[in-house]
Amino acid sequence: MLTYNMLFEKELRKLLIETIERRKDDLSFGHALDYQKEVGIITGLRTALDLCDEANKLLSNT
Repeated sequence: MLTYNMLFEKELRKLLIETIERRKDDLSFGHALDYQKEVGIITGLRTALDLCDEANKLLSNT
């Protein structure tokens, strides 16, 4: 059985990945008005995913 925190993390990761993909699509189809800003946002979202992984590793080692 999944705990609330596990469900929260799963949904958050899913939303982050969907947002990254949507913004990447906007960039590739030329819909983004400010290229550098969009790349920065994508980088930030990927960093959030990396931090989720790092937090999981830290918690699993305790």
